Amino acid sequence: MRELRNQTRQVIDAVRAGERVVLTVHGAAVADIVPHGQRSRWLAGDPLRRALAERAADPALRGDLKSLIGQTLDEL
Repeated sequence: MRELRNQTRQVIDAVRAGERVVLTVHGAAVADIVPHGQRSRWLAGDPLRRALAERAADPALRGDLKSLIGQTLDEL
């Protein structure tokens, strides 16, 4: 905590450079300060369709779920 308070800029620079910083209080680790992951905000249509197709559930799952429609847990 002391280093974070006294050297905030250096700690932030280290995290920006890709380092993981462990925050400790009285020598006990309490949190990790890690670089924020980069992710795109939007996906264009074609890349989105490809991503969904690659991550599609097992085709048999749709049939299994369809057969369960309208049933309660007690009926299963």
